[in-house]
Amino acid sequence: MRHIDARSALNQYAKVKNGTGVVEATPHRLIQMLMEGALDKIAIAKFHIEKNEVGPKGESISTALSIIDGLRVSLDKSAGGEIAENLDALYEYMGFVLVEANLNNNIEQLDEVSQLLREIKSAWDAIPGDVIMDHASKAKAEDDKAVSNGG
Repeated sequence: MRHIDARSALNQYAKVKNGTGVVEATPHRLIQMLMEGALDKIAIAKFHIEKNEVGPKGESISTALSIIDGLRVSLDKSAGGEIAENLDALYEYMGFVLVEANLNNNIEQLDEVSQLLREIKSAWDAIPGDVIMDHASKAKAEDDKAVSNGG
């Protein structure tokens, strides 16, 4: 995959929590932060279901949906090929399951999405540091070139 739209990812993360280091984060780290934020919101939604707190549950699930949508739109399908297409379909499925979980107060469905997201995050976390830095350098060079060309 090419680099993600860091501003889009940053906006999605800002909706989750204010934290230091977001501005300086690499695109790779921003994706990790988004996944962490979605997992946090799903865990909070589970708590609210257990406490029968409908409003806060809906807000937490809505935020998780927004984050997952942010992950989905950050995919570069032209560069990411089959992997990006598969992630797109998986993120779409997660969104559907979260909506169902919200409607049915279904903790098992929240657990299913959490498990899927943890598996993706585990793979993302396993990317070697040198690959991340090489990718970040190439993305910065592309961004710098676009800026210098007025685009």
